Amino acid sequence: MEPLSAEILARAQFAFTVSFHIIFPAFSIGLASFLAVLNALWLKTRNDTYLTLFEYWKKIFAVAFAMGVVSGIVMSYQFGTNWSVFADKTGPILGPLMAYEVLSAFFLEAGFLGIMLFGRKRVGPGLHMFATAMVAFGTLMSATWILSVNSWMQTPAGYSMNEVGQFVPEDWWQIVFNPSFPYRLVHMVLAAYLTTAFVVAGVAGFHLLRDNDHQASRRMFSMAMWMAVIVTPLQIVAGDFHGLNTLEHQPVKIMAMEGHYDSHPEGAPLILFGIPNAEEKRIDYAVQIPKLSSLILKHDLNAPLEGLDTVPDDQEPPVAIVFWSFRLMIGIGFAMLGVGLWALWRRWKKALYDDRWLHRTTVLMGPAGFVAVLAGWITTEVGRQPYTVYGLLRTSDSLAPIAAPAVATSLLAFVIVYFFVFGAGTFYLLRMMSKAPGAESTKLNEGPLRTAGITPATQVKSDALDKQSRTTGADSTDKHSHPTGAQEQHDGI
Repeated sequence: MEPLSAEILARAQFAFTVSFHIIFPAFSIGLASFLAVLNALWLKTRNDTYLTLFEYWKKIFAVAFAMGVVSGIVMSYQFGTNWSVFADKTGPILGPLMAYEVLSAFFLEAGFLGIMLFGRKRVGPGLHMFATAMVAFGTLMSATWILSVNSWMQTPAGYSMNEVGQFVPEDWWQIVFNPSFPYRLVHMVLAAYLTTAFVVAGVAGFHLLRDNDHQASRRMFSMAMWMAVIVTPLQIVAGDFHGLNTLEHQPVKIMAMEGHYDSHPEGAPLILFGIPNAEEKRIDYAVQIPKLSSLILKHDLNAPLEGLDTVPDDQEPPVAIVFWSFRLMIGIGFAMLGVGLWALWRRWKKALYDDRWLHRTTVLMGPAGFVAVLAGWITTEVGRQPYTVYGLLRTSDSLAPIAAPAVATSLLAFVIVYFFVFGAGTFYLLRMMSKAPGAESTKLNEGPLRTAGITPATQVKSDALDKQSRTTGADSTDKHSHPTGAQEQHDGI
């Protein structure tokens, strides 16, 4: 077996670190918007359930946001070491875009984050709501800039080449709003919302299995299921438009995704499953539907589709990885749609909170959004190979002059550190999620207080009245003589 090259190791290192990084922004984008909605609903209705949920999820958001920031810092390290040639050649375009992301988006998030987390009683409800909305807006702006960067690498536009081989800007509008950018932005933001929706649904389902009368868990389960049933069809439509755009600008990627080693002049089949055989250039044991791929991609059963037989071998992406990651993403998407429709049917039957199999399913589907995001990212990035800037700059020409042992050493260090740091962080997040909303501030789920139907706000009011009674010299002897006296006071409030 030949030793791994520096290029393969550097690609593996970047894939490993960015895989950790991408799941945290995907979660925080959706969760920031969820927090803004919860806060707005509390301000409108003054329903304590919304406030309880806001306080619960904001702590989880803070931890996830911090982990996303830490994991993102490593990206710049790799641009300066393993991929310094790429950074040099694309820096005049990608450098300003990354700077815009920091100045206009990250600073916005970080500037208002403290107010959102700690400022409700200090700045008032109006400014606190504004800060929460700005954090949500900042996460969306951050996604916008980062996806513009990545989309330009997929569909470069608005550039020229200088005398030293660098990409230099000619038209910033074309650079930012390059041909694939709108489709990728919509697809990613919807993916973030679905990822968050199924995490929220999984946490709610977990607590409903423990106590299906818990009001905060009921509310967030209902909200998450509405998001699933509304956003999943939109995501499927957005994915279809994105696929058509990819066919126009990156046809080789589509060939790999579809598993089309051969051209089909009279209509291409949709290969559902099979085993890509790179040596024989075919899909073994293919399960396929005749001409359906042509119908989906060109809306014509008999439309011709070219295959990888029209592409030189050194320009083909790794077909097996792209083929399976694409199917994993699509499969999870339709599973999400199925869960959303199931929940809609149970809601119509007025059994949304009583269907324990639905709750178990949402717990199992809790991490599904992260898997789908990673599968989609793998499809996009591996399908772009062998280029970093599609059709213009090959990956092999983007690598720094660095030895394989050095890359292997840093890769091993990353693996060890990441599993300790982010393993501990993920464990802490799961531990926070294992506690029901409101459990840290009240014992709603225990004993006679639950039977009396006391809400957190009522409990605070009751404690205040008890304190006032002691301060004004209320007869405490009677309470000691009658242990139920204090509970009778609670029941009367």
